[in-house]
Amino acid sequence: MFEYNIHAQFSKEEDLYNCLQKIKHVALDMDGTIYNGSTLFPFTVPFLDLLKENGIGFSFLTNNPSKNKEDYLAHLHKMGINVPIEAIYTSAQATIAYIKTNLPEAKKLFLLGTPSMIKEFEEAGFISTADDENDVPDALVVAFDMSLQYGRLCRAAWWATQNIPYIATNPDRVCPTDKKVVLVDCGAIYTCIEHATGRKPDVIIGKPNPGMLDGILNNYSLRPEEVLMVGDRIYTDVQMAHNAGAIGVLTLSGETKIETAIEAQTKPHIIIRDLAELGQMLVQTHQKA
Repeated sequence: MFEYNIHAQFSKEEDLYNCLQKIKHVALDMDGTIYNGSTLFPFTVPFLDLLKENGIGFSFLTNNPSKNKEDYLAHLHKMGINVPIEAIYTSAQATIAYIKTNLPEAKKLFLLGTPSMIKEFEEAGFISTADDENDVPDALVVAFDMSLQYGRLCRAAWWATQNIPYIATNPDRVCPTDKKVVLVDCGAIYTCIEHATGRKPDVIIGKPNPGMLDGILNNYSLRPEEVLMVGDRIYTDVQMAHNAGAIGVLTLSGETKIETAIEAQTKPHIIIRDLAELGQMLVQTHQKA
């Protein structure tokens, strides 16, 4: 049925076919999946065009909160990808939704994040507190902060000791990049705070938290089994798919190598070389439907 190499956690090829036949939407991670840093993968645009031609919806689901939705739209536009704003869902948006639902009294936040992210929180109605011991926040939010200042990191650590709600936007240790540098991500930042204070975040939003998929399921009236979650990390992308009841697809175009995938405790439902391979699978499946 499938004429190319594919590693899948299905006992029969027929089971894989039946699974893909149900797919109505593809949730795509960004860094490591559609691009690497500032470099767009050559197969990305053809893959998106293929989804459109076959009536399969798609969204971009990223743990990276350093850009707001408008910034992501502009970033994608520069790469030749034009999508509506509803097609983008970030861990910052999920964090905002979490706070409004679970901490409705929290209005003032100490936000350890980029100016772009802070703007998104302010536009959602929150007040960003200053780096001032007298400007006491209702909650602490720690994110992937590419504008990180040592003083603000120390202030965040102080608020972590003060028994206020403490939320992290995402668990990623590093952010993929095409540069010769390690981009220290939110998971490493809150681990630094934990080492200094002994306190972990009360909750970590973002993949693998299954709540990250809720926005897409609700917006498009989908069931989890109708969604492919495609990403380059097992501990976030694939694990979230398992947690949410969706289909987890690991692409080898980013962080994870095949050897790691084979040894991983959480197994991807499907492993692909890149989106071009997944596109071939979906077309072949839907044409036979």
